[in-house]
Amino acid sequence: MSTTAITTAPPDLQFGEATPHATPQAALARLMAVRPAAYARSRNHLQGAVTGLSPYLTHGLLTLPQVLSHLGQVHGLDAQHKLVFELGWRAYFAHVWRCEGPQIFESMRSGVLPDSAYAHELPADIRQATTGLPVIDQAVRCLYNSGYLHNHARMWLASYVVHLRKVHWRAGADWMVGHLLDGDLASNHLSWQWVAGTASARPYLFNAANVARYAPPDWHCAGSVIDTTYEVLQRVAADPAAVLLQRGPLLRGSPPSQEDDAAAPSAWGISEPPLQHQPDRALMQALAWQAPNAETVRGQDVWLVHPWCLADPPAGCMAVAVLDADFFVRWPWSERRWRFVTARMQALTRHRWWGSNAAILQALQSARSVRGVYNLHLGPNFAPQSGERVLPLQGAVSGALSGKVPAAVQLSLSPEPAPFLEPTVRCRSFSAYWAKVNQHPIPALQASHPKHSAPSHAPYEAPVQGELFK
Repeated sequence: MSTTAITTAPPDLQFGEATPHATPQAALARLMAVRPAAYARSRNHLQGAVTGLSPYLTHGLLTLPQVLSHLGQVHGLDAQHKLVFELGWRAYFAHVWRCEGPQIFESMRSGVLPDSAYAHELPADIRQATTGLPVIDQAVRCLYNSGYLHNHARMWLASYVVHLRKVHWRAGADWMVGHLLDGDLASNHLSWQWVAGTASARPYLFNAANVARYAPPDWHCAGSVIDTTYEVLQRVAADPAAVLLQRGPLLRGSPPSQEDDAAAPSAWGISEPPLQHQPDRALMQALAWQAPNAETVRGQDVWLVHPWCLADPPAGCMAVAVLDADFFVRWPWSERRWRFVTARMQALTRHRWWGSNAAILQALQSARSVRGVYNLHLGPNFAPQSGERVLPLQGAVSGALSGKVPAAVQLSLSPEPAPFLEPTVRCRSFSAYWAKVNQHPIPALQASHPKHSAPSHAPYEAPVQGELFK
């Protein structure tokens, strides 16, 4: 995996505390601001021309086909362009999740060391940004303060956690995904596995010279424990007893004051924002979340709004927003992400349900029809009835996710629009996947429209079977 457009923040937000708005207008503005040529030149740099599309893709305000279509129409990109290539990584990770199901939460192959050689708790100094390594402490602070992290910084952080501190990739992946505004389980966890070497041919390592090449000066680590050769780092990664700890911080400017960060455990650290299994009580009350109610939808044509489909619903249906409490027992979110998602749900509908997977499905039985867009985060109970192989999200999530669905529920959720012609068998590497999907023209790049036309943001209409995105 290389640094990718899908997991980066726009330069104006990357190091700040602003949270983008979860609206189609904000998504369209980000898409129109993409500069493919500048991206190709500078994507690896933390202050490069990254796309900032990831929160909108994760939450269904944009789709990969929409993005590819825009890139083809406005910028004339083809499948060989670096930005298209990097968008392919997101599609590939979803492909692996569809094929492997809960196995993506386990090591896909043997890594540098056995799983038993790694700790399963993330150390406090990493969580509190007090490792003394500017690249790590800055990355953690950026993650907490903005919900964003440039993909290169994610890779550095993951590599440090796994190979230099001997913490299992799963502990790091679970921690990071809760704080990310764009957290996608497939992209996040498989990226951590790629760095760990459990989903790639070799582990990803970095040193101070790499940081100096791609990061601003206050991230640099000259004179630190990572200011060494890759040969030394490889030996450390392969030694179960070797851990690289920085003895004392490398001073970079003035320390943040307690006034700047009143919650900081020390002048050099930062308190980890809590991850919440549900929106805080005040937010739940302010937005009038209710238990699933069959009477609300009785006889209605329902459009299901969920965290991974926040686009405008089609006309002529009752939009019902749902939050599956079972999912969030296992995958809590930061307050920032809760507010990002629930603000959009509030704008879409006054019918907002918080409840278990089973309770939501039970209440939907009284509807005349239930349509929407399926996403793998929803689990198998909401899967399209198309014979598509959909495995349980993860055995430990909740019994409801893999349990019995009420027999009367008739869901008509459409698969997410596919950006590429999906391979019929599991591709064991990204290169194999990319070669396979490029055996055919990429449909979204083939459309011929006037240059500089804006992509449509009409309400989502499910594709007809056999049409462009099947």
